[in-house]
Amino acid sequence: MKTFQLEGSLREAVGKKATKAIRVEESVPCVLYGGKENIHFQASHSNLRKLVYTPEIFLVELNIDGKSYKSIMKALQFHPVTDKVLHLDFLEVNSTKPIVMDVPVKLEGLAEGVKSGGKLTQEMRKLKVKANYDKIPENLVVNVTALELGKTIQVGALSFPGLEILSPVMNVVAAVKLTRAAKGAAAKGES
Repeated sequence: MKTFQLEGSLREAVGKKATKAIRVEESVPCVLYGGKENIHFQASHSNLRKLVYTPEIFLVELNIDGKSYKSIMKALQFHPVTDKVLHLDFLEVNSTKPIVMDVPVKLEGLAEGVKSGGKLTQEMRKLKVKANYDKIPENLVVNVTALELGKTIQVGALSFPGLEILSPVMNVVAAVKLTRAAKGAAAKGES
């Protein structure tokens, strides 16, 4: 997993009035939990851009007023109209306690069904997994080379070393669907 460096400063006050003042300064109120105590801090909106607006996952190395913490981004809130980041939650991680995280899925290979005229579709972009933070990869690679026309790959058919997959086992990750052109060619072949 890639690492992301983030600078922050402790918040003196919490509550509506203090939070509004932080947002006026172009900062985002944040909370780090999972450690001995919750830490309320703020970070610059411009520093958070590359962390929030990306499909990738990161191990976030927080530096809050000189103290370092390893964490992952757990939850975020956007403004309903402007889509500006309103709040971020971080979960402190260590190598002994497993975490639950959504990891991006990457399809690899040319499916047999595509060679036969089908269309490959990726139904799930992320899978929920449980593992220690240092065992979680940047993405989960699923090989679709043997996938035939009209067939699917379900979550239950996948396994990755060191990871426990928590997504429902019947969910479809990838499928090769029959296209209109392939249906037309099959109909012509029958008559």
